[in-house]
Amino acid sequence: MITARALSRTFQTRTGTVEAVRGIELDVAAGEIVGFLGPNGAGKTTTLRMLTTLLVPTAGEATVAGCDLRRDPVGVRRQIGYVAQGGAAYAEALAGEELVDQARLYGLPAARAAEQARILFTQLDLDGLWKRTCKSLSGGQRRRLDIALGLVHSPALVFLDEPSTGLDPQSRANLWNHIRRLREDLGTTVFLTTHYLDEADALCDRVLVIDHGTIVAAGSPEELKRSINGDAVLLTLADRAHAEDARRIVAALEDAGSPATDGNQVQVRVPHGASVLPGLLRDLDAHGIGLAAVEVRRPTLDDVFLSVTGRSLRDDSLVA
Repeated sequence: MITARALSRTFQTRTGTVEAVRGIELDVAAGEIVGFLGPNGAGKTTTLRMLTTLLVPTAGEATVAGCDLRRDPVGVRRQIGYVAQGGAAYAEALAGEELVDQARLYGLPAARAAEQARILFTQLDLDGLWKRTCKSLSGGQRRRLDIALGLVHSPALVFLDEPSTGLDPQSRANLWNHIRRLREDLGTTVFLTTHYLDEADALCDRVLVIDHGTIVAAGSPEELKRSINGDAVLLTLADRAHAEDARRIVAALEDAGSPATDGNQVQVRVPHGASVLPGLLRDLDAHGIGLAAVEVRRPTLDDVFLSVTGRSLRDDSLVA
């Protein structure tokens, strides 16, 4: 559904040439839900804009939904749906009329446009909102309407740019169900950008991580998590004065990584957290080090992101 080879984009600035995307290569198969992750400035938005024909590549080539990105950008636009982060619905328009108008812009006859709009209203839980103004809808309703606008012409491939940004947890979970149904019920291929790692973990068949303009990791969420060596053991000490003593004890564990301290917390990564915990607790107790809490964490996508980019998307993460 998407094939890109050596796709690049540079920009000229007052200080010289900026290489935003540096020859990335990616493949997305029909029917996949693929997550595209990257820190700010990594090239994620530039790549998305190229694949959706909003920005011409400086070099390289790509085929999107069966159409050559360079030679047939109009064909690409006809075959894809694009749901922008900021939304596309006109605030004063009626929700149903906005969807019908979008279908008409894609060349659907009036009757077919209305029929398709009604079907999407039902599929995306928008029934009863046909005559409501877009500005009167809740955040979750507006986001589902945005997705309907991207699907009204029945594209085989849809790009979702940060689809759940700004939604409350309940609305996010509801939206995730609808995104899953795009593939399950409609066979739609989904290319998804997100800053929520739990979203990528829950939804995506595969995840691509971009940093400094290149793809630095790719695989299923489980494959990427298995690439992280070991579990994180997090100790919360009863007295932060014992942090340095606790750090030395955990550093002596077999095959332990370099421990990190943060206030009264000490974290270390070991191959099998559960098996080392009993002995570790005995050693701490023997040295008179009391604990307020202890936790063993399996690797997460945040750990993957941290290991390949040197940055974490979680504000509360403890860097090991």
